[in-house]
Amino acid sequence: MAGHSKWANIKHRKAAVDKKRGKIWSKCSRAIISAARQGGPDPTTNLTLRYAIDEAKAANMPKDTIQRAIDKGAGSSAGEEFVPVVFEGYAPGGVAIIVDALTDNNTRTFGEVRSIFTKYDGSLGAPGSVAFLFQTRGRILIEADAASEDRLMEIALEAGADDVEPPESEGDDPGAWTVLCEPAALARVKDAIESAGIATLAGEIAKIPTTSAAVSAEQAKSLLTLIDVLEDNDDVQKVYTNADFPQEVLDQLA
Repeated sequence: MAGHSKWANIKHRKAAVDKKRGKIWSKCSRAIISAARQGGPDPTTNLTLRYAIDEAKAANMPKDTIQRAIDKGAGSSAGEEFVPVVFEGYAPGGVAIIVDALTDNNTRTFGEVRSIFTKYDGSLGAPGSVAFLFQTRGRILIEADAASEDRLMEIALEAGADDVEPPESEGDDPGAWTVLCEPAALARVKDAIESAGIATLAGEIAKIPTTSAAVSAEQAKSLLTLIDVLEDNDDVQKVYTNADFPQEVLDQLA
């Protein structure tokens, strides 16, 4: 699973400086608008909004842009109504993929996602076809040098975390701590860590694979292309996979 964990960490690090940052901000705005419209503009009582705001901040989205999205979502019941939808499928080699989307036209989004899977030699499956291979967890990433193992574990576990995974360093990259918890405990655990003066890289509700599928370097390149094209779709929020990427591919990404 090491190749999967490192891939997830690399993705978060790149999000804040990615060449597609404008598109990332657009997706963050959509998530904030949807959350504010469904649960109100107060992140202290609307955890979905709180998590959407946290992810926007992790992507270096400006505060005024975040506030405009909150205001737009909470200001009126009129306008675009984004509905969450989940797609499940397989990439070549039997790798499982889950796609989380927010859409105002399910028929359009379904057709576009299915077309992307088909074009890149994957296949879209029925609901439940791969979901059993993943667990929905709270995940917090922390720079390797931000805290000692003993201190981080004490704070995180006392706040309700289930596990603290150590960084996997490679070359100049020291890696990152991964703190896992139940989704309902994410805000509490993240607040406890930050209140202790430990900065976090990201905090999110994520679908984390329970088993991994090893891929070759060639398969990994095709899979990453498929994921990249899916993520480039305006309606797609997140893409999860259980692929265990080879080190040489991770080195190129990093």
